[in-house]
Amino acid sequence: MAEKTLQTLFHETLRDIYYAERKILKSLPKMARAAQSPDLKAAFEKHREQTEGQIERLQQVFEIIGKPARGKTCDAIEGILAEGDEIAEEYKDTAALDAGLLAAAQAVEHYEITRYGTLKRWAEVMGLKDAVKLLDETLQEESQTDEDLTAIADAVINAEALQPAA
Repeated sequence: MAEKTLQTLFHETLRDIYYAERKILKSLPKMARAAQSPDLKAAFEKHREQTEGQIERLQQVFEIIGKPARGKTCDAIEGILAEGDEIAEEYKDTAALDAGLLAAAQAVEHYEITRYGTLKRWAEVMGLKDAVKLLDETLQEESQTDEDLTAIADAVINAEALQPAA
């Protein structure tokens, strides 16, 4: 059995987030369709476009480390996305739907922020300067998306969720 090193861990984590990003890309249109708020729909659509670029950057990181761009099943993102689907179903046609969808989206963002932050640090330690730049760009996008979602929640969605459906 090959020795497990930081390089091994980096590659495995890269495969994990690559799988996650591809699953997220597939789920964002469904979330946008389920959202009632035009602002939330727009945020999901914007993030879908960003996710396409993030997947391309991950492919570049795979190239940097000389490995094929292949994902491995990420149980964490499967669970987070399943919770989002459950919220969409259980809160359909309620005032709280968008608050639930937004919370599910932020759970996704927080997972991504954690993964990209870790990968960026490890890339720094391993001297992968080009990978650091690519990972940092995505980390900044994910952090901004999280802030944007919070602003949408604070502006209208959470207050509207307090009211019974009309």
